[in-house]
Amino acid sequence: MRMRNRLAAMFLCAVGSCVAAAAASADVSLPPFYEAASALKADGNLGTVLKSEPVATRIPGAKAWRIVYVSSDAAGRKTLSTGLVVAPDGPAPKEGRPVIAWAHGTTGTAQNCGPSQVPDPAQALNQYFLVGGNSWTDYGLPSVETFVKDGYVVVATDYQGLGAGGKHQYSIAATNGRDVINSVRAAASMSETGAGKKAVVYGWSQGGGATLAAASLSDYIAEPGTAADGIEFVGFVALAPDDVAAAAPSVPTDEASAEKVIAGLTASFSDNVFNFTHFIMFMWATEAAFPDLKLTDLFTEDGATMIDAIVSQKCVHVTSDTLNYAVGADYKTLLRAAPTNALAWSNALIKGSVEPVKPVAPVIIYWGTHDTVVPPVMGELYRKQMCGLGGNITRVQLDGEQTHFSTPGASAPLYVPWIQDRIAGKAIEDGCKSGG
Repeated sequence: MRMRNRLAAMFLCAVGSCVAAAAASADVSLPPFYEAASALKADGNLGTVLKSEPVATRIPGAKAWRIVYVSSDAAGRKTLSTGLVVAPDGPAPKEGRPVIAWAHGTTGTAQNCGPSQVPDPAQALNQYFLVGGNSWTDYGLPSVETFVKDGYVVVATDYQGLGAGGKHQYSIAATNGRDVINSVRAAASMSETGAGKKAVVYGWSQGGGATLAAASLSDYIAEPGTAADGIEFVGFVALAPDDVAAAAPSVPTDEASAEKVIAGLTASFSDNVFNFTHFIMFMWATEAAFPDLKLTDLFTEDGATMIDAIVSQKCVHVTSDTLNYAVGADYKTLLRAAPTNALAWSNALIKGSVEPVKPVAPVIIYWGTHDTVVPPVMGELYRKQMCGLGGNITRVQLDGEQTHFSTPGASAPLYVPWIQDRIAGKAIEDGCKSGG
């Protein structure tokens, strides 16, 4: 093991500049639709569909499309996102069909990591880790057949940077949440879908964080001049969500307190190489969202070079395998002995997270006691914060010993009727007055 690690380090030191150049210039291979998407410019109103193509689907009574649409990031820069839309066949009701927006979990940070890129994306959620997983990634739409049968349009963003150019701002919930909102605008603007103005968001893991972020983007939702103004979001379902801002003990005001925030986050995701993979993707993406930051503030020179070369080219599970092969149990040696520029990093992490604003509609969180990927306390702290702001937040512990990866399946029998009730306009209890 030590010999292998020394050889890897020697290789990086000898050709570090070459590796960096390759990472900057090499492109991953993309299907033709996404190659064409990456050549488009982010011109147009938010939610404008710039390109689409039909997708075959085996969902009964459904039709589907891949789309490229205009979005924006947390800094207000116009971006492009790709995604998938599934709608029922036949004429829509006069008021239009409700839109259900899926926000997917971690797939990676390279251009070829968008779930809509798999050969048959318009189907139920298929998870890499579970028995029956049949792809290099998670893809598909949870409960999609039920939603189509109910007469809903389902849209699933890939997020920016996962198929239409640009660096993916992984787990920058403020950006991912905007992609979700604009995916609803995109689906509602397509005459083929028959979509109306009522919408619900549901998301898992990274997408759970995006769901929480979207719920608090009231001003962004109300912006005029989009491809589909006046969307009414009536509910948000977050499965095992992350919320860095809520988990921060306080907003740091100096380097010393900021270093504690960075140290705490690092420790939370450094218990094994798989979780550390999520950490390096998060930091790489934070640098993309906030260009005044540098990976070398947190990682060694060789570590930063290795990280950029890996995560810009590979999806999450391959990234984890490569990291495990290259450094094995010594993955923490990629970190600097102490971070620099910690205040700027901690402020960026909080700014890129969920805004402390009352959600525009009720939020429900589902979590499992055996989740070792996203600490469930993040959802608990989010609920406490948002209840204090007047939100309606319910938090549900799933039966049994549910893990991060079993959460979508275990929660489906619960969130489907909850969504149906929100669409139907049924009264809802105040989740802040119940346990959680």
